[in-house]
Amino acid sequence: MDNTTFKILRSDVESLTFDGMLATNGCGRLTRTEVSTLQINVGKLCNQACHHCHVDAGPKRTEVMGEAVAERVLELLAGGGSIKTVDITGGAPELNPNFRRLVTCSRELGREVIDRCNLTVLLESGMERLGEFMAGNQVQIIASLPCYTAGNVDAQRGRGVFEKSMEALRRLNRLGYGMPGSDLRLNLVYNPLGAKLPPGQARLETDYKRQLREGFGIEFHNLYTLTNMPISRFGEMLHRNGEYAAYLELLVANFNAAAVPEVMCRSMISVGWDGALYDCDFNQMLELDLHGGHLTVFDIESYGQLAEQRVATGTHCFGCTAGAGSSCGGALS
Repeated sequence: MDNTTFKILRSDVESLTFDGMLATNGCGRLTRTEVSTLQINVGKLCNQACHHCHVDAGPKRTEVMGEAVAERVLELLAGGGSIKTVDITGGAPELNPNFRRLVTCSRELGREVIDRCNLTVLLESGMERLGEFMAGNQVQIIASLPCYTAGNVDAQRGRGVFEKSMEALRRLNRLGYGMPGSDLRLNLVYNPLGAKLPPGQARLETDYKRQLREGFGIEFHNLYTLTNMPISRFGEMLHRNGEYAAYLELLVANFNAAAVPEVMCRSMISVGWDGALYDCDFNQMLELDLHGGHLTVFDIESYGQLAEQRVATGTHCFGCTAGAGSSCGGALS
């Protein structure tokens, strides 16, 4: 994109809407097709408090999914439908007392299960057998590791987190996770340390594999690159540093229409810790209700009834369509 276009975008960016950008690029309204992924955010309790966290999670948070909500989530899942994947996130989802039941019941119902893990939770007291539990249930682990150097990781996630992450990865490797030819999938997630877009996913994956293998003897399957959303804790940091407007301009200037058909909200429904339903985890953190209004798991008879609905959008959606695009599964194009 040339400088002239960028200047035009800078002058209009505050009044530009995501829906307006879709219309300008002939993309039409953003609509869910079917619900193939059920993402469950079991709460904001976490053993870490990372600077980039869009959930504002931390050790002192008390928002935790209770048994009644967890049971209703599973009851709807047992009712059938098109859901293939149950994606459990948080916070540190493993700290929720209902985590293991959500995993085992979802697997018994024949769904693939993903655990979005911060790695260090594996070293917490009471979690000594957590890796074995996930391996026994063939849970796919998607683990956060924003860099392969200690300085950068500790700057974003806290002192000592890098070394703990390396130890957690070694433990997972010993269980078979991430090893060549293994069905125990271990994928890592990279997100930029500051107000910039992630680099090319394939090239960065090559760098990660070399650095982690040569420096620490660690193996993993794939690397996913994610764009930081200008919301919650990361958004607050942008405002404090006077970078919010420039970051939003960066996202808008790099809008990629080719990423729109693949954004995760087109095949996902997100369940909050209190049972409220959203189009994605980011909308959940902004308390941006479904386009049809506020609904919970107790208001619906099946997840499938949410198919073919229009997706609620906001300025933050530019984060999912900037550059190569960004989703819970990494780059989109």
